[in-house]
Amino acid sequence: MRIGVPKEIKNHEYRVGLTPQSVAELTRQGHEVWVETKAGAAIGFSDEDYQAAGARVASGAGEVFEHAELIVKVKEPLTQERARLRPEQTLFTYLHLAPDRPQTDELIASGATCIAYETVTDSHGRLPLLAPMSEVAGRMSIQAGASCLEKAKGGRGVLLGGVPGVAPAKVVVLGGGVVGTHALAMAVGLGANVTVLDKSVDALRRLDSLYGNRITTLYSTYGTVREQVLAADLVIGGVLIPGAAAPKLVTAEMVARMQEGAVLVDVAIDQGGCAETSHATTHAEPTYVVDGVVHYCVANMPGAVARTSTLALNNATLPFVIALAQKGTRKALEDDLHLRHGLNVAKGRLTNGSVAAAHHMDYVHLEEMLKQL
Repeated sequence: MRIGVPKEIKNHEYRVGLTPQSVAELTRQGHEVWVETKAGAAIGFSDEDYQAAGARVASGAGEVFEHAELIVKVKEPLTQERARLRPEQTLFTYLHLAPDRPQTDELIASGATCIAYETVTDSHGRLPLLAPMSEVAGRMSIQAGASCLEKAKGGRGVLLGGVPGVAPAKVVVLGGGVVGTHALAMAVGLGANVTVLDKSVDALRRLDSLYGNRITTLYSTYGTVREQVLAADLVIGGVLIPGAAAPKLVTAEMVARMQEGAVLVDVAIDQGGCAETSHATTHAEPTYVVDGVVHYCVANMPGAVARTSTLALNNATLPFVIALAQKGTRKALEDDLHLRHGLNVAKGRLTNGSVAAAHHMDYVHLEEMLKQL
């Protein structure tokens, strides 16, 4: 199979779809890999590294899209990339379609088969291709939040862990999943006063067994969320409904009543954000202020630590890329129910019910679409 790896063009996005090591695995099995020039240069993967792994280096994105049957990316394709997609191609990347109607419409119009990392599952019902980036984003959320709490950056002027004789910052984590678990690890390690809220008692029980009296666990209701958010120095939004838009747990009224200089890091922004006042930002301009509250809503947080993120992501995605290349898209989807769950768009139709519900659109069930591929 001919596999294409274009350079990411989202603002301050330095990750790359395949590392030279991943390319070597694919070329060793007889596949042809086209990598856009300088696709991995920002994180230490040179064109020469890719050539040594057996890749062909393309002069631009147009050449990659022209040759590729399977396109492997990291972030959702932007408008100019979507315009290059053809019906016979398969796109394998993060899509996050639920909050993004223009992308949804254009991918449908392209006729391409689009498989989203974030809805691929495993035998335990988890999201193995989302997990590595959620781990990174969870850890980064505390790092970013601690920085935003500095007075010069608009924050309350609070040190996350405090000092002897001075109380630590109050950190509230919404969601006890992968993002929340890794945010907790960082916040506890820095000595913050940490509370986590979740609707899953099992998740709260797991976190309580890990941290004991070093954290407070609370069942998530409107009332408990409101109470905790209003008292917080730093709020981490880490809620997720697979494939669907994030629920708006933090209302505009809550934000208006939060402490002056408090910080909200909305990790759920890829799926629309979990605060009514959230909108996506970039690494170039990561924050904005609403009612005195600093909002950090960067939609590609792991891109800031792009080398670590790329290596972690490739560890998870490479087996699926190999399956798609070895078997072809239809056979790979037929053979693997979990990969099949990643199918979001094909043959000009939506195939994900959660995305369809978010946009009030019709969709074709996965099993029915498989017959048409």
